[in-house]
Amino acid sequence: MQKKAQIIWIFILTIVAAVFMAPVAIVLMNSFKGKFSISQTPFVFPTKETFVGLENYTEGVKNTGFWSAFLWSAFITVVSVAVIIIFTSMTAWFIVRVKSKICSVIYYMFVFSMIVPFQMVMFTMSKMANVLGLDNPLGIILIYLGFGAGLSVFMFCGFIKSVPLGIEEAATIDGCNAFQTFWQVVFPILKPTAITVAILNTMWIWNDYLLPYLVIGSDYKTIPIAVQYLKGGYGSIDMGAMMAMLVLAIVPVVIFYLTCQKYIIKGVAAGAVKG
Repeated sequence: MQKKAQIIWIFILTIVAAVFMAPVAIVLMNSFKGKFSISQTPFVFPTKETFVGLENYTEGVKNTGFWSAFLWSAFITVVSVAVIIIFTSMTAWFIVRVKSKICSVIYYMFVFSMIVPFQMVMFTMSKMANVLGLDNPLGIILIYLGFGAGLSVFMFCGFIKSVPLGIEEAATIDGCNAFQTFWQVVFPILKPTAITVAILNTMWIWNDYLLPYLVIGSDYKTIPIAVQYLKGGYGSIDMGAMMAMLVLAIVPVVIFYLTCQKYIIKGVAAGAVKG
């Protein structure tokens, strides 16, 4: 009976996986077809008549300035994620270990920020970013820190509550100050949650279109913005080149996700621990 249940679950999960993988497979398949073939037969594998090889890729890279956009996306994503992990982990440690009403208020403010829709603040935010001179690649990193801090602090706080206080007390007895205790003792323990936070924020920042479009516009094009330049006049779109650029945009984040996926469940479960 148990074996039958396992077979049923495997069958169901296989179907679910196929449904989720189908859009990616369709994009990959159409990236090797001519743009007219994509419109007429989007769900058919490339044939001798419709196969165009790497033409879509070369055309897309040339028309979008893909490599420049790739470098800007990589810079903004890597630095933003690093800043989020460093600052939110320290903030969470302070909130958990310094038990006061002020820390409780700060914690709930971070939690509340998770439920505020971006659309509610995007126009005010873009105006303030312009006024404060944050409408550049360095400025947008600070904005990403603000938007990513809520979930990251929440997850780090949940994990830190499960870390025995005795470990930190032992480090203090051995002569470590607060800075040394955090970086040499606490932060290495936070590795599963830090990697989970890195994965979630990398997938969000790398694929984000609206925030870079509102803040830095076309001056420093990221990949999602660069892809939009394949849209011509009167709504015409080079679908072949667009599919090819989407594939190139997906590959880095998929590789990063597959490399770190084993830490996701461990980190999420640890971040849900109540102290």
